[in-house]
Amino acid sequence: MEGFGMGDKRIYVTSVSSSGVHGFSKQTKDHIRLLTGLGVEGDAHMGVTVKHRSRVAVDPTQPNLRQVHIIHEELFAELTEKGFSVAPGDMGENIVTRGLDLLSLPQGTRLHIGDDAIVEVTGLRNPCKQIDDFQKGLLHAVLDKDADGGLVRKAGIMGIVSQGGRVQADDTVRVELPPLPHAKLERV
Repeated sequence: MEGFGMGDKRIYVTSVSSSGVHGFSKQTKDHIRLLTGLGVEGDAHMGVTVKHRSRVAVDPTQPNLRQVHIIHEELFAELTEKGFSVAPGDMGENIVTRGLDLLSLPQGTRLHIGDDAIVEVTGLRNPCKQIDDFQKGLLHAVLDKDADGGLVRKAGIMGIVSQGGRVQADDTVRVELPPLPHAKLERV
């Protein structure tokens, strides 16, 4: 797990959100329930096949690799420094974590959350125009360039539910890396 922390020794959940309707933001909750192979109970993006409207329009039979959206809380502080006001749930995420460099995790990483839940990381969230509809200029703020000039997407990661369970703020997150060689996260 070495190399994926963000300086904070403890890795944990700071907030959870869901929404039963397709919209950009989600409402924060006391807890959410992850359902094996489906996603967040009652969330508009729950299901075995894709639920994101743009992907449904292309091929509604595609597997849903975006059942759970996770953002690192540290991104909110970075966006605040750039003049934006973003709170948990605002960017459509289901889980907010602290102390873990989510964007550096390899594909297939298993995040053990709380007592029972396991989310397998499938890829990066590909931020879209809706972010700018929420706050003008936010899309540019969640994109960056790496040292080689490659695009860095900072709007969180996506995953599928390998094992269901209840998730709430202050739940511990344990990282289980996949076998080597590790595959870099790509947009899903």
